[in-house]
Formats: sequence, C-alpha cells, structure tokens
Amino acid sequence: MSFIVRQIALKSDGGEIVRSNTVAETSITVGRNSENAVHLADLAVDPVHARLTLESDGRISVTSESGLKFELDGRSVSSGMIDPAKGGELGFGGHLITVAREADVAEPVLTVRRVDAVSDSAEDKDLGAVYTLKGLLPGKRISAWGFLLLVLAACLAWPIYTWSQYKDVKERPAGFHADTMWTSGKLSLAHKSLENDCQSCHVEPFVAVTDESCMTCHKDDAHDHAPKDRILNARAAPTGFAKFQRDVATQFNRPAGRCVECHTEHEGAGAMQPTQQRFCTECHDGLDTRLTDTKIANAADFGTDHPQFNPMIMVNPAGPDGKPVFRRVSLDSNPKEINGLKFPHDVHLSQTNGVAQMGRRLGARYGFGASLDCANCHKEDPSGVWFEPVDMEESCQMCHSLSLERVGNTVRTLRHGEPQLVKADLIAYYRSTPPTRPINLGGMSRRRPGEANAQRTAADYARAVRFRPSRADEAIRAVFSEGGACYDCHAVTGGQGGSLNFGIQPVAQTSRYLHKGWFSHEPHAKEECSTCHAAKSSDQATDLLIPGIKVCRDCHVGEGGASLFSITKPVESTCAMCHEYHADGGEPWVAREKDKPKKGSSRAKTVALLERRP
Repeated sequence: MSFIVRQIALKSDGGEIVRSNTVAETSITVGRNSENAVHLADLAVDPVHARLTLESDGRISVTSESGLKFELDGRSVSSGMIDPAKGGELGFGGHLITVAREADVAEPVLTVRRVDAVSDSAEDKDLGAVYTLKGLLPGKRISAWGFLLLVLAACLAWPIYTWSQYKDVKERPAGFHADTMWTSGKLSLAHKSLENDCQSCHVEPFVAVTDESCMTCHKDDAHDHAPKDRILNARAAPTGFAKFQRDVATQFNRPAGRCVECHTEHEGAGAMQPTQQRFCTECHDGLDTRLTDTKIANAADFGTDHPQFNPMIMVNPAGPDGKPVFRRVSLDSNPKEINGLKFPHDVHLSQTNGVAQMGRRLGARYGFGASLDCANCHKEDPSGVWFEPVDMEESCQMCHSLSLERVGNTVRTLRHGEPQLVKADLIAYYRSTPPTRPINLGGMSRRRPGEANAQRTAADYARAVRFRPSRADEAIRAVFSEGGACYDCHAVTGGQGGSLNFGIQPVAQTSRYLHKGWFSHEPHAKEECSTCHAAKSSDQATDLLIPGIKVCRDCHVGEGGASLFSITKPVESTCAMCHEYHADGGEPWVAREKDKPKKGSSRAKTVALLERRP
C-alpha cells in the first residue's frame, strides 16, 4: 500500500507546477521538517504536525502528533477519518491538502496546495519583510537613484554654489563652507594662513592647481631646478600603467614637472612632508644616459649609489688676476689645498711634546686642558653651522708673540697680516732716538709662552747701537726668512736677488667646502672632532681634512637603509636632507645673518632629522 503526494506551486504568470511523488508507506507524516512525506514550508506548521495512516477498510485516519490541531473539512480537530472515495480536505497553516481517489489510480492522492491566504509566519516568506520596515520603503531602484541625486546635490551642486558665492572674496567668514567637503586634509604650517582663502590656489573649479598659482607668492624664493626642457628630458620615460596615468593627467591639465609633484599639500597640519627620494632619482639615477652632455654624476641613494664629495678648494693663491683660484676637486684624488700656511696639526694636537707642555702652563689663563684640542682654536659661528676663521690675535699670539718694543707700559707689536707695515715698523724702529738695540727676529716665532714672555720685547735680545740702514735690512730679511716670525707660519713671496720686496701668500680659511649640499655641525655636536677629521695624524698644512663619503656612511645609510643588526647609529638620509631643489642666491652654503635656521627651512629640517638619531 502507498500514497501519491502531489505538490502544486504557482508560477509568476499564474501557471501551475505539479510535482508528484509516490510514497510506498501505509503511514506518513505531515510537518515542517523536510523528512516528512508531506513537507509544508510554513512556520505555522509543527515540525511533525500529524500522521496519516491507511486503514484496512480503505479509509485514512488522521491524528495529531504534536498536540496541535488541524482543520478537517473546515473543523478544527485533533483526529479524524477520511474516506478517499468520498474525498476530504485537511488544513495546515497556509496549506490545503485534498484527499481523494482518482479513477485510474488505485492509491489515495494527496494534493498539496498553498492557498491564497498564506499565514504571516510562512517560512518561505522574505523574513526581511516580516520583521523590518522593508515593505514600507521604496524599491531598490528608486532608492538607488534617490541616493545618487542626494549625493550629487550635497557633494557637487552645493559645493559649486558655495565656491561661486565666495569666488571673489579674499577672506571667508568663519563657519562651515560646503566646498570644504572636497578637502583631503589639513593645510601644512607653511600655508596655514590660507585656510579660509581656497581661491588663492584653486583659481578655477575642476582645474588642477597650476604653477602660476604657486609663483604668485613664491616668485622670489623658487625657480626651476634646471631649464624645464632639460628636466623633462632627464626624467626616465614612464612605462606601463605609469605611462597611462601620465597620459590621463596631461589630458586633465596636469603636465609633467608641476610644483605639486614634489610639494604635496593637504597632508596634515604639521610641517609639509619632505620630498620623497624617488622624485630626485627619477632624473639623477642614470642621468648620463638621458643627458649625454651633463657633467653631473649619477646618484640613486646616499648609502649605496652616490658620487664622492667634490669640495671647493684653493688650488692657486694668486691667479692671473692676482686673486686666489678655487676649483671643485674629488676627494678620491687626495687633493691638497694651497692655503698659504705652514701649520702642522699633529704638532699642535700632540699630548707629549713641547706644545702640550706650553698649553698646560697657559691652561689656567686660557682654559687649555692636558693638551691642545680642536676647540681651542676653532670656534663655531653663532648658527652652529660652520666655524669662524681662526684669528691670529685670539688663537695664536698667546704663544707666537710679535712683540717689538715696550713704550711706557705698552708693548708695541708688529702688525700681523700687513707685511709692508711690518717692514716700515722695522725701519722706523732703527731710526728712533735715542739709539735702540738690534732685535733677534729669527727666534721671535718660537718664544716661550707665558705672561712674562708676552711682555718682553725684541729689544731685550741685543745691545744698543747707532742706527744704520743695514740693521733694518737685516731685521726685515730675518723676519721673512727661514726661522723668522713670518716665514715659519706663512708662505713668503719675493726677496729674490737680495731685494726686500717680501710678501705673504693669501691665506685661505675656507668656511664652506661643499657648495652643492647642505651640512651643519650643530646636529653633530655630540661627536668628537676626530670621529670625522683625521687632524691628529696630519703633518702638512696642505692636507684637506674633509671626511670622505665613506666616513659619512658610517652613520648615514640612505633612504630605508637602516638595519637592526648595524653596529653604528643609522640615520636614514634622503636626498632632501643635504640638497635643496631651488638652490639660488648662494643657497644652501652661504651663511645667513640670523643665528639659527629659519623655522620650516631645509636647514631646520636637516637638524631635526639628524637629532632623531638614537
């Protein structure tokens, strides 16, 4: 014995879909669970609601399995009997089951149909519509278009209207302005004063900021790094997606080489972000392959690919026009600087020789230690960037006295740096009356230091004689000859053939050697001078004591080159740390009158970056 279960579903066009299934059982169940022979997807139906059993007399008994009632021919009952020959109807929730026996079929047929009045708890009903307000809201299409129109009105039409209202207003009133919704971030400190004057940069709507807008304010402190055509030729041509981006940007009035490619705004309320190294290396990495006539060496990263330093040094103290000749020379060639001096650093920095002993005797008065050190002669300028020129009277004369004679309680000295006046003073000295004594100028430059010795005069070294011109000539030759006060420290010119036309070569005390990069001693103040300068082993005044790039790389590792396993103190050093893009007016190597770097300038940024070193 078996049942035939016939499920009927409606299509969208009103047609019916009939699915029949024969269940070879004498007893079947009706319920919400899918294991039931008659599955009713309705929350009003219990998982196993009722059982239908085929009796021996051909009738079907229906009994509740869950205790819940059901409808039998319109009556709510818990059990009942149905004769398939006469037919009957069972109601479970929103479903109607018709029980009948068809003429050509021996088994009873159960026809399951979902009636029009479906219960609100039907399982196949959209639960979002049952438990939310979805049924009360507009459809998805209408909502989408409505939201789009709202966005266009609030974020496009309103800002454009606001912009047009304040187009010619220099300073906007305080309050909310709709076009500020387009702002990607706060202005930097440099442009903070323009917060309420958007039109100063954004002149036209939907037009990118142009270089002309920038130059309105920066015409006096900014210019092209190089001729525009050479800059564009020096840049590596973009490829792939970068080329596509460049083509699109050009179509939207964003040509290559604009100011904002490097100087990005709306990045936050702090200092403007420093230019990333890649903007420099786009040109300078492989520069000689694109600008074949350039003399500039390739540079990609300070820590790995950067040329040796080329300091500006004096190569000739007297050029064709009588002025010193300076030239940039690579440190790889171990250059010598013709500075006009005969000064051995090693002698003055020794801890055991006579100079050290002199320093100890003068220590109480001049603040010397156990021996002389760099700071005894080299004094920082007020900015801390470089050092003042060494002054003879301040740093040398305490040991190298130029005393000539005592006049009353005053000691008269030869005038340093003026060789013609030195000769005149010597001639005048021997013409003086009453007759004076000849002076021993050969040992003057090595006179023992000390307060008593500083007061002694050259006249103390010989007996009194009458004036003779030959005495003055001898004294002049003694001063400018080997062993004399001038000769032992300076390069002397002239004096050939017994003449007295002696002179002194110009002295070069270079305050700035690196003319193409920025360097400050201030952030290196905690380092010993000997860390970078090999002065203690220098026995020639011509030695150029500028450290090479290898010394700098002990700490400066380029962009992103710091390693956790480095034994040094790594400082990430991008191009912008040492180089300026708009280098004009002597920048960045000409000293400023102000004591400290201007806030926000490249010098201040350099100091701040270096001070971050652990």
